[in-house]
Amino acid sequence: MFLSRSQKSPFYQIIYEVEGKRTTVSTKTTDLNEARKFLASFSIPVKINNVVYEANNSILLEDFKNEYVGFTKLSKSKYYVTRSIEPAFKFFIQHCGNILLSEVTTRHIDNFIMSTYQRTQSGAALYYRTLKAAFSKAVVWNLLQDNPFKKIKAPKVNKSVPQFIIEDQLNLILEKTDRQFLKDIFTTAFFTGMRLGELLNMRSSWIDTQQNIITLKNSVNFTTKSKKERIIPIHPRIASIVIKTNSNADDFIFNRKSDIKFNEDFVSKQFKKSLRAAKLNDDIHFHSLRHSFASNLVQRGVNLYVVKELLGHEDIKTTQIYSHLTQSSLSNAVCLL
Repeated sequence: MFLSRSQKSPFYQIIYEVEGKRTTVSTKTTDLNEARKFLASFSIPVKINNVVYEANNSILLEDFKNEYVGFTKLSKSKYYVTRSIEPAFKFFIQHCGNILLSEVTTRHIDNFIMSTYQRTQSGAALYYRTLKAAFSKAVVWNLLQDNPFKKIKAPKVNKSVPQFIIEDQLNLILEKTDRQFLKDIFTTAFFTGMRLGELLNMRSSWIDTQQNIITLKNSVNFTTKSKKERIIPIHPRIASIVIKTNSNADDFIFNRKSDIKFNEDFVSKQFKKSLRAAKLNDDIHFHSLRHSFASNLVQRGVNLYVVKELLGHEDIKTTQIYSHLTQSSLSNAVCLL
């Protein structure tokens, strides 16, 4: 089913086939956008066992995005939806227009991925993976017969080794940090491997002083990236930071007031400010504290599967980015002979 216009009529026509017979229906408009809206709402009469049904397999990209986002919010984290799915659709629709889902071609995809790749390799790879998954769901929902993204190769991205720091470098950063609550956040990130969003959403109820553990808990207002709860032992250096004796269960551990948490961008920028004041590698970011937690564990011989559980990775392949550190440790061990 597609739109067409001929010399016989100034209006766009809907062309479709039923049981091998080609049929034309006028949209009664010369405006392409209006014609697409008409097509999106048009239903093909289909007769099954002498009963007439209406079948509609056309939907505008914007409408599909809204439906898909609503669906993924039930199974994915808010962070993934707002940082991956919504931007991917936003820029894709800006690139090729709010066309029908069925009108998306491999040419649209190629041009979009290539133009994005010129600006950001990682962004192009992320948008490709995100949209490919979305279009696969469109096939499952019978909105498409096949996924055009599967005909396009994923863009190659130069993989770099995760940047990390050691404890001495953390101390240098803390020396250049004036406010105590920021020092506490940076230190806790280094010794737990928690993501910034997890840290700032941590409440007193997550802290178990009997077992000396932090349990990252999902709630109505917060979910972990994997949607799964996980346990992290409390390192002695952060015990006095996270264990609050006079707090309510719902109080945030890090807060401006008991019920008001800090802004992620603010904390991230303050970390960068302290890092630069300490004159350390500018490629280090707040998220590097999470890499540091994992890297330091691996270098001390901790099994990758244990690190995977502590970080909350769903797939061991994600954790394997630290495997080069294991190899390095093995090489150093042999050199001692």
